[in-house]
Amino acid sequence: MTDPDWLHRDARIDAYIAKAEPFARPILEHVRAVVHEGCPDVEETIKWGMPSFVHAGAILCGMAAFKRHASFGFWRYAEVIGEPATSEGMGSFGKLETLRDLPSKRQLLTYVRKAARLNEGRGDQARTKPVDGRKAAASRPLPDIPVDFAEALRAAPSARAHFDAFAPSHRREYLEWIIDAKREDTRARRIAQAIEWLCEGKSRNWKYERC
Repeated sequence: MTDPDWLHRDARIDAYIAKAEPFARPILEHVRAVVHEGCPDVEETIKWGMPSFVHAGAILCGMAAFKRHASFGFWRYAEVIGEPATSEGMGSFGKLETLRDLPSKRQLLTYVRKAARLNEGRGDQARTKPVDGRKAAASRPLPDIPVDFAEALRAAPSARAHFDAFAPSHRREYLEWIIDAKREDTRARRIAQAIEWLCEGKSRNWKYERC
């Protein structure tokens, strides 16, 4: 009899884990198992070349492996964890080199279940009255820094310094521009362009700021 859990698994992620560095495989397998336990209906896919987990029509979380570290992050990090994203910009828990770098399984399950509720529109605090659009945009948490953009920023300290110094509204412009790319090649070009502009201290819409 087929295990129903495997109906939600993607063979591309099996291949991704198999190709990862040996130290990263236990981390990725553990994270994958915890996500499925915390959200049994989660669907697996590959987005931007990295394993991602989708629930209720939106990204729940994602993971990635690099040469010397792995990462795992929630799409709505600030709402799930209740604090700003790590300054290293690597997922939600910084650079992962061993399982000990992750929270306990019990804590991770709590986070996964909360993230699932948020995707379902059942957050801890339901909105009870209309909110001014401009105020809502200013107050809502910034998107997590995508792993590939975080890697590009790490490789360009000047760009990272300017990005960190920007007001949240300017950081949001870059993040949403990159996240909204529909194709991987478009996303890669946007990241390269963002790094170039950030190295020069330019905002995403710098061309229009003096108009």
